[in-house]
Amino acid sequence: MSLGHACVDIYQGAVAALVPFFVSERDYGYAAASGVVLAASLLSSVVQPLFGALTDRWAMPWLLPVSTLVGGAGVALSGVTGSYAATLAVVAVSGIGVAAYHPESARVARLASRGSHTAMSWFSLGGNLGFATAPLAVAAVIATGGLRASPLLALPAVAGAALCAAALRALRAPGAAAGAARASRGGAGRDDWPSFLRLSGAIMCRSIVFVGLSAFISLYVRQRAGGGELAGTAALFVLYAGGAVGTVAGGRLAARHGRVPVVQWSYALTVLAVAGVVLVPGPALYLCVALASAGLYVPFSLHVTLGQDYLPRRVGTASGVTLGLTVSVGGLASPLVGALADATTLQTALAPLIALPALGCLLLRPLEEPALPEAIAQLPGLPSGPSGSL
Repeated sequence: MSLGHACVDIYQGAVAALVPFFVSERDYGYAAASGVVLAASLLSSVVQPLFGALTDRWAMPWLLPVSTLVGGAGVALSGVTGSYAATLAVVAVSGIGVAAYHPESARVARLASRGSHTAMSWFSLGGNLGFATAPLAVAAVIATGGLRASPLLALPAVAGAALCAAALRALRAPGAAAGAARASRGGAGRDDWPSFLRLSGAIMCRSIVFVGLSAFISLYVRQRAGGGELAGTAALFVLYAGGAVGTVAGGRLAARHGRVPVVQWSYALTVLAVAGVVLVPGPALYLCVALASAGLYVPFSLHVTLGQDYLPRRVGTASGVTLGLTVSVGGLASPLVGALADATTLQTALAPLIALPALGCLLLRPLEEPALPEAIAQLPGLPSGPSGSL
């Protein structure tokens, strides 16, 4: 499941990675290029809760391999379309495929993990790695063959569909199918909407900080620490590389200390780390970026499982909101940070980001650890690998 997640999330990062090639080969302006990215990212994020609601009503495991192929097909066709409208259309189709994948995959991964926080962190890690490797995959294909070579970008989708099919076959093993069917119909617990809404608000705060830093940290570090383009690239790498360590560490810490305390500590760390990014000059800035990365990534997979357990009767909806809708807020807020930077300075524009994880801390403070849904806790005979992951 983790490797399949990586294959899907390549297409979340691939559209942005294609933008320079659209600009150079097709003479797209900045507005046209940003429209391509918006068509994929915004549609994917907003539609995810709709797919989540559908999976709450009907179990649709077949959606995993199908949505993986759809997500890959849209990106693969984007380089061979003959018009801007057609490019927007196929990229939007890719976004829908990505949106369809996540709510059902989060449900299936939770079943396969038997509620293990560590296993769910491995599932989330796969998505983070897929997103991070997208620029490398696009560069390897397009830089050598041009946009006409984009159909080769369908290969990860084919591999991902095969991996999803294999995981689903394992879940249909004797003894697992009955438990999975029980869990897919929803738990017997009560939906805790106030806690879920508080959690969603905190995730929005986290999303705005992460997207804001992702968009501007490279330029900011070059201004504050010197070193030119290499310094900015190194800072961005540190921000993203922390995801590999932070996501897995979050699962392990939650298994020992509980999810809610770990999420609360992470947001508190993020306040201090982002303050350091904004205020600390020189090489020490890189340490602040690393701490910010840890604070932002440690709660990543815990957001998903907490949302599912706060809404045990609407697991698909919870997954769609925590993985999609709340994350899209960061993309919508990023242009506001840029506009403020144009009007003042980049340091001034990044300063409000310090307050957002603090607001997240306030939202998270009343939360209590939800109980693990009985239907998941009692799943028999599910296959597991290292740390309980598939």
